[in-house]
Amino acid sequence: MFGIDCLLAEGLSIPVVVIIVVLAAAAAFAVGYLLTRRMGASKAMQSQQEADRMLAEAREQADGLKRQAEVAAKDEVFKQREKFESETREVREEMKNLERRLEKREDNIDRKSELINKKEKFLEDQETRLVRRDGEINQKETELKQLIVNERETLNKVAGMSREEAQKLLLARLETELVHEQAALIQRVTDETKEIADAKSRDILATCIQRLAADHTSEHVVSAIDIPNDEMKGRIIGREGRNIRAFERATGIDVIVDDTPGVIVVSGFDSVRREVARLAMEKLIVDGRIHPSRIEEVVNETTKEVENVIRETGKQTILETDLRGVHPKIVELLGRLKYRTSYGQNVLDHSKEVAFLASMIAGELGVDPILAKRCGLLHDIGKAVDHEMEGGHPAIGADLAKRYEEKPLIINAIAGHHGDVPPESIYTVLVMAADAISAARPGARRETLEKYIKRLERLEGIASSFPGVDKAFAIQAGREVRVIVNSDKISDKDAAKVCRDIAKEIENELTYPGEVKVTLIRETRFQEIAH
Repeated sequence: MFGIDCLLAEGLSIPVVVIIVVLAAAAAFAVGYLLTRRMGASKAMQSQQEADRMLAEAREQADGLKRQAEVAAKDEVFKQREKFESETREVREEMKNLERRLEKREDNIDRKSELINKKEKFLEDQETRLVRRDGEINQKETELKQLIVNERETLNKVAGMSREEAQKLLLARLETELVHEQAALIQRVTDETKEIADAKSRDILATCIQRLAADHTSEHVVSAIDIPNDEMKGRIIGREGRNIRAFERATGIDVIVDDTPGVIVVSGFDSVRREVARLAMEKLIVDGRIHPSRIEEVVNETTKEVENVIRETGKQTILETDLRGVHPKIVELLGRLKYRTSYGQNVLDHSKEVAFLASMIAGELGVDPILAKRCGLLHDIGKAVDHEMEGGHPAIGADLAKRYEEKPLIINAIAGHHGDVPPESIYTVLVMAADAISAARPGARRETLEKYIKRLERLEGIASSFPGVDKAFAIQAGREVRVIVNSDKISDKDAAKVCRDIAKEIENELTYPGEVKVTLIRETRFQEIAH
């Protein structure tokens, strides 16, 4: 109204004013319409954006729900699978238990079947035995009836005999019965005597072995000599080897000079000559003057010294054994045994040990211990000269003892201590036993490598020859044999029998000192695979 009044005041007419008002109203309407339309478009755009946002949120929620559903489905599937596998495992374990029980039942059935078969066989054997016994009883009854008939006939004959004829017949029958009883009595007494003698002999030998303790040292046929430096080797050899040739010619012993530092070796089977060579070489090395004339001089001096040692050793041996009336030549031969070895065992120590053992055994048996000691001391006297004379040392020793007027019993003991001649007295047997004891002591004699290997191979061969044995090993230097058997072929009961049979076979087939332990191993292994 204010606008219209202003227009009228300007002097405009009413129609113009109306037109202006209409135009203004139209303009206002148009502006309002445009504003309204623009506001509607803006609201529509906002609504579209809100709808898009809500749609995006809905899609995100749908994707989240879908993922949750998938995870839940997977968890459910995993749980069902675990449940199924657990049930399946339990079913498998139950099936395995059922299989084990079935196997045990089958084993029990097999054992029962085997037991029934054994019982059936036992009953069959019993039946056969009873049938055989019935036959024997019937035969005995027949024989008895025949014997009664024969006795009646004999009585009838006796009734018609004279007194002398009846006595002769009765004595003949008694003599036949007594001969049989006498043989049985002799056999029983012999067996009892043998058992008593075996026990007594073991006690005697054990007592004597315990009473005598001896040391043993293994000896060889070579002697090593230390030298101060390798230059000495050249001096020992000499120009063009004249010194070593002179030494070997004077002593009869080989001298070995090789690349071994600080040592030379003298070698020979004559132990006395070897000892002379060893002592002479040591003197020459200390003296330093080594030439042929000096070598001969030293060897002669050393030979006299060794001969004196031999005589003194023989005299000392006679004093130790307390023997009298021994020929001086025998005394010298005993001294030579100091340098003689047999299988690495010193012969003089061995002879003294045999002498003391024989004397102790003789004392236990109640025979002359002095004579037994003399036989034992001289039993190997032939070894003092066996490299100079032909024949075995028992025969050589017997000839020497006979030459120097020893008693026939001593000569027989020397000649027969290895069984070469029959023993003529108990002293020969005593020397044989004492000699075996001394030689069999652990460490007394050295065994060659070849014999040792053969003995081990023989031990393993005997054990492996038994059926069911897979492997056999000789261990502890042949003192024990480990035997591994096949558990499928040999049961626990059979294993004990096989072990005993192997031990018996070793006893029968081999000769060895001490004892051999047989250890049998039977192992059963079971294997299962878990899937």
